[in-house]
Amino acid sequence: MLLACTSIVAGCRAADTDGITPVPQVLAFLPWLVAPAGLALALALLARWRVGMLWSLLVLAVLAWFVEPYGRTDEPGGAAVAELKVLTSNVEFGRGTASLVPVVRARKPDIVFVEECEYTCQSTLRRDFASDYPYRQAVVAGGSEGSVVLSRFPLRATGGVEGTMGMPGAVADVRGHDVRLQLAHPMPPLPGQVGVWKRELGRLRDVAADTRTSLILAGDFNASQDHAAFRRILDTGVRDAARLAGHDRTPSWPARLTPAFGAQIDHVLVSKDFSASSAHFLELADTDHRALLVTITLHQH
Repeated sequence: MLLACTSIVAGCRAADTDGITPVPQVLAFLPWLVAPAGLALALALLARWRVGMLWSLLVLAVLAWFVEPYGRTDEPGGAAVAELKVLTSNVEFGRGTASLVPVVRARKPDIVFVEECEYTCQSTLRRDFASDYPYRQAVVAGGSEGSVVLSRFPLRATGGVEGTMGMPGAVADVRGHDVRLQLAHPMPPLPGQVGVWKRELGRLRDVAADTRTSLILAGDFNASQDHAAFRRILDTGVRDAARLAGHDRTPSWPARLTPAFGAQIDHVLVSKDFSASSAHFLELADTDHRALLVTITLHQH
């Protein structure tokens, strides 16, 4: 059973597909499948089951191969024109807002993406940061559907991305350079909702594929690099800022189990004219996600 289950998930990863439930849900924790595969090898050794030994070794080899980071990391050319800090945080139905406020005050990011920011969260952020972040683009809604982008830079609204939960967008004027900002919060791959999850990640891929302007695509993607639907976004040429800063496997969810266990499903993706120098996963109370703060630099085209 150990070998059968891990083989199915490893096989889907090798075949570049997310499969059907429960494969998409388990794929988020692909590196941790080394444990059951290793246990299967130990049991096969005890039983002197040669086929099981070879099978276990094959599964372990596949897992080891795909634990390697995915996506491009080449550095942009051109002179640096602006350095900025970007923070993304899922505050879980607004409950983590009180913990987010002092983090924003202390860390002073230039752009803040907040997912699951319902009415009270929106009101709190507007009241506490009216002067620090005079520009905002929001989807005002209750529960998990509300979201907001706060910016020190002037914004002009875009259509955002259609989804079950709010995904607002804008174009920021970063020292005379247009940078498109897009918040990501697709439907999670719940049983019965995997198709919706794939479609909404596909719409985010379309945003990433538009190379006419510089891009920061950030939020809770409900997907890791082990999901084919997320890798399709990376295949457009955008870079994962956490990976560029050396944190390709640092988990962001579920927060109560990190950093010992979890998956990195919160990301800041940037177009190829950005570099990244640091990434910090921050603990917040009353939310099941860690916040992600990255320092990135925009380079001249």
